[in-house]
Amino acid sequence: MSTVIDAPKKVKKIKAVKSHGSDRAFTSPIASAVVTVIAVLWTIPTFGLFVTAFRPNEDIRSTGWWTVFLHPKFTWDNFHAVLFAGGGSIGSQGMIPFAVNSLAITIPAVVLSVGFGLMAAYALAWIPFRFSDHIFYGLFALQGVPLQLSLLPLLTFFATGVKLFGVTIIPSLHIVGTLASVWLPHVMFGMPLVIYLIHNFVAALPREIMEAARVDGANHFEVFRRIVLPLSIPALASIAIFQFLWIWNDLLVALVFAGGTDDVAPLTLHLANLSGNLGSHWENVAPAAIFSIIIPLIVFLSLQRFFVRGLLAGSVK
Repeated sequence: MSTVIDAPKKVKKIKAVKSHGSDRAFTSPIASAVVTVIAVLWTIPTFGLFVTAFRPNEDIRSTGWWTVFLHPKFTWDNFHAVLFAGGGSIGSQGMIPFAVNSLAITIPAVVLSVGFGLMAAYALAWIPFRFSDHIFYGLFALQGVPLQLSLLPLLTFFATGVKLFGVTIIPSLHIVGTLASVWLPHVMFGMPLVIYLIHNFVAALPREIMEAARVDGANHFEVFRRIVLPLSIPALASIAIFQFLWIWNDLLVALVFAGGTDDVAPLTLHLANLSGNLGSHWENVAPAAIFSIIIPLIVFLSLQRFFVRGLLAGSVK
């Protein structure tokens, strides 16, 4: 009898020993050395880009960036050229207006996609209605629709509306060449993934908290605002970072919907033209790339603290 009673304890000890052994395998000096080497190799190109951004043009054209350790020579002329003078022969407009355009595109797209995604995820997870599962599966399947496949129909819809046998069913939105024509596709194509990720997070919230709120007389809006939204901040921060990076670094959507005008062109579209004709001013790419990295880096560093927050921190109160 004692053997049967002690069996669960022995199983727990065996599992603890196995897990401890597996943890030691991932914390061994060899694993640490491998991770360090990978991190260094990953950092070398970024470091070379940073060094190149501060080198004079004649040094960039004649020698590699690693020669800076033998003949150190630095200048701010490259940054001045791309930020304020437009970067040589490609124009007199600097990068600041294009960065503002990128922010005007990225911030609304992130806020709308994450906000509507959270509301849709809560409705699909906690509000019972017919065909809710089918809608969720359909949204999940929309992730497989290629963005490139929908660019031309979407551009036609924005420009001329929807017509059937010559009859206008949906009128034209007349937004081609505006900021809205760039961030609307990002919201549309970002929603399926956002809803899928947030749905898995919201659906895992403790049912006891929801039921207690409903017993206290809270409606769905109050439950969403006072319980779901505060508890979902870690997940929202993670998804917002990925959405921000995806939209900030996008070139294809801006190239199709921006209309080729500098008034609404984002930073990526300006970077594509920064090297000049036939790449004659490619020395401008390094300082411009460093500048384009700064804002996403600030966003990541400001939101990464939410990653370490507990899911139910303060929920009992």
